[in-house]
Amino acid sequence: MHSLRIICPNGHLGFAPLRVESFKLGVAAGPHYIAADSGSDDVGPVPLGTDTSTSPLGWQTQDLEHMLLASRRLGVPMIIGSSGDTGANSRVDLYVGVIKELAARHGLKPFRLGYFYSEVDKEDLRRRMRAGEVVPGLEGHVALTEAELDATERIVAMAGVHPFIDLLQRGAEVIIGGRSSDSCVFAAPAIHHGFPDAEAYYLGKVLECASFCAEPYGGKETVMGEISAEDVRVTAMHPGQRCTVASVAGHAMYERSNPYFEHVAGGTLDMSGCRYEQIAEKTTRITGAKFIAAPEFRVKLEGAGKIGERYVGLVGIRDPYTIAHVDEVIGWARQQARERFGDTGYELHYIVYGRNGVMGELEPLKARPAHELCILVQGVAPTAAMAEEVCMIGTRQMFYARLPEVKGSAGSVAFALDEVLRASPACRWTINHTLRCDDPLELFPTHLTIVGR
Repeated sequence: MHSLRIICPNGHLGFAPLRVESFKLGVAAGPHYIAADSGSDDVGPVPLGTDTSTSPLGWQTQDLEHMLLASRRLGVPMIIGSSGDTGANSRVDLYVGVIKELAARHGLKPFRLGYFYSEVDKEDLRRRMRAGEVVPGLEGHVALTEAELDATERIVAMAGVHPFIDLLQRGAEVIIGGRSSDSCVFAAPAIHHGFPDAEAYYLGKVLECASFCAEPYGGKETVMGEISAEDVRVTAMHPGQRCTVASVAGHAMYERSNPYFEHVAGGTLDMSGCRYEQIAEKTTRITGAKFIAAPEFRVKLEGAGKIGERYVGLVGIRDPYTIAHVDEVIGWARQQARERFGDTGYELHYIVYGRNGVMGELEPLKARPAHELCILVQGVAPTAAMAEEVCMIGTRQMFYARLPEVKGSAGSVAFALDEVLRASPACRWTINHTLRCDDPLELFPTHLTIVGR
């Protein structure tokens, strides 16, 4: 084919529901594929550490339903990457189950459902390390140690284009992917159809966040990318949005310390020579991308581990004197927790919101003392009971901070929650590393099944 069209209806499937009207316009434009990424490490380590999703299943199901029905009606493949936020095995199984339920509910004709897993077995990784394999860290992380491996609840590898292409070659019409590089969800079908790597990866980069590449800003609207052997074209589907030189180039360069390079498994997308041209009111054309193959194939690993159970509390302060001495107030509360629990075995965190205000819109913006603070208190401990008590001490004792200029019983803390609230467990990123692989598919087992009547 001379060109390939892919629509993306949502930059993070399920995180907030896709916008139906622009999606219908995208479907009417006649795409060859419908694809969306469904995950990100932007949501933090808790979903991976606890094997959960960050959004209601109903939101995720709604997006999957719109995409599935449109893809079956048009007879074009549907591709999902990083299922359920993390791409962990349970999230892939969850989405596969949703697809099967939707197919049964709507009486869809049989189709080939492909899926792949991305979880990495901890003991397999340990064996590799003990055999001499160094697992280097990214972004300041030292090489992986067994201690950090032991602290990890779950590990996923980030797939490149390879498991998607493998399933497309085997005839998959719907693909549910484990953890995946965002751009590879879209680059894979383009490479599968013979388009150049550079243009394919740029297509993926510009489509991965859907309408974030358009202006005016508006999330969850559908955009369409079209690739040929010479260029990539991207068009906004929402009637009020346009893909402009500024919006497309700006999106391509965000998120990274070096805005011109995007690393994926197997190489690097070089966008430093890209040229942008407004060829229609809603469409920008991009040329000049390059792809540099890596000397060895390395896969990014993400791992998260649980720190403990967590409770949260809120404190509001309006008294000017207390606001000016809020650090002493927090210090007092911390000391009460230390007297009860000692110095270790728990964590007590304070986040102060509103410490510095600004002048009004008609005056020059400059800092001024805040007139009101909101303080988020978080208590973390091995058990829920201990975390609740840590948080409760850390919250309530702010009422009793002994500041020298506060006289009598005149309270200076305006409001606090008497009942602290249980939150999700506290987790941390334990693994942000890369692993050398001889086979691009060795960490990503693929499966194919028939779904429908």
